[in-house]
Amino acid sequence: MNKAKTPDEFFNNQTQWSTSLLKFREILLKTDLEETIKWGIPVYTLEGKHVVGICGFRSYVGIWFYQGTLLSDPTGVLVNASEGKTKALRQLRFTSEEEIDYNLVRRYISEAITNQKSGREIKPEKEKPLVIPDELLVALEKDANLKLCFESITKFRQREYAEYIGEPVRPETRLNRLDKAIPMILSRIGLNDKYRK
Repeated sequence: MNKAKTPDEFFNNQTQWSTSLLKFREILLKTDLEETIKWGIPVYTLEGKHVVGICGFRSYVGIWFYQGTLLSDPTGVLVNASEGKTKALRQLRFTSEEEIDYNLVRRYISEAITNQKSGREIKPEKEKPLVIPDELLVALEKDANLKLCFESITKFRQREYAEYIGEPVRPETRLNRLDKAIPMILSRIGLNDKYRK
């Protein structure tokens, strides 16, 4: 999938959920939010802070709220897309265009903007412990240059690699991820640097 460089490029390339995405865009453009592209998808910000994102997937179209846990959700429709990984992010998911309640979408967007304007937000944990998986520990012990490069990158990037390699249950997948990570560590770049500004 090619990542869009502009909002217009993103919307022009949509097929399956184009009607819903354009309607979400229409609603969002009538707010105080600024439209931008992050990670190849439309993200709507307020004073540089991410508030809302939208995207269509194979089985659903979603609109997510970066501080979604702060939204009142009386009917429990908000979904945690990455259980155990995301603390604040929540999504509204729709599996058909007919089930989309645009008034509900407007209410959630409005509340998200109000929360952001009032400074309500859940901050990410800064001092999460670094737990290096065995596969990476062994590789670092075997290769002094790899260890030097790993130690020279920020703790945040070290943690990204450790979590990425240590997350899978299957040992083969962990080793495959380690193989992919080693050249990046040797280049002293972070796992997700290409997605950051």
